[in-house]
Amino acid sequence: MTPKSALFFAAGLGTRMAPLTNDRPKPMVNVAGKPLLFHALDLAERLTRVVNVHYKAEQIRDAVPADVHISDETDLLRETGGGLKHALPLLGDGPVFTMNTDAVWRGDNPFDTLHQHWRDDMEGLLLLVSKDNALGHSGQGDFITDQTGKIRRGAGAIYTGCQIIRTTDLDEVTEQSFSMWELWNRMLARGTLYGVEYNGKWCDVGRPESIAVAERMLSDDV
Repeated sequence: MTPKSALFFAAGLGTRMAPLTNDRPKPMVNVAGKPLLFHALDLAERLTRVVNVHYKAEQIRDAVPADVHISDETDLLRETGGGLKHALPLLGDGPVFTMNTDAVWRGDNPFDTLHQHWRDDMEGLLLLVSKDNALGHSGQGDFITDQTGKIRRGAGAIYTGCQIIRTTDLDEVTEQSFSMWELWNRMLARGTLYGVEYNGKWCDVGRPESIAVAERMLSDDV
């Protein structure tokens, strides 16, 4: 089944982006003249788009187009897994896309890449990027992929914050606030979590100093 909806994570406090987030949520920080959130939303115009909100939620509510649905988390910050569970009534049945909103891309549309590699036997498909194509990111890598595309934790490729995931396991999680790892760990144990590598450039825009790096990437100056 092909995903028809996407959840954009925009509810975080954005503490790493301070002081720019003192007066705005991180997804509303501008990169190359456009808020980070809109860099993400513009990639998914053909999908049902849902944005979760918490910190300074009214700024995002006022900015997004009328056809973008809001998953309200102003009562409680639910993390990624909890945010996905809370948004399910807006996302509908079946597998869904999710995307973090603190990154920018140069190359193929990341949703298209995931869609082209998605199979019915998968429970999750994570979009990864090699360290050579990742900018603004200081981590050692997140996942190692075997010859079949199955992944395991390890210092290999970097998770870009974009995926397709089945939501069935959410019924078994009773907490309101929890990480996506609650789902991933179950899928890893079953051997149903896969990865595919993005062939373009990706920039993690989590800190103020990453903005200039992202803008150079978008202008082809890298």
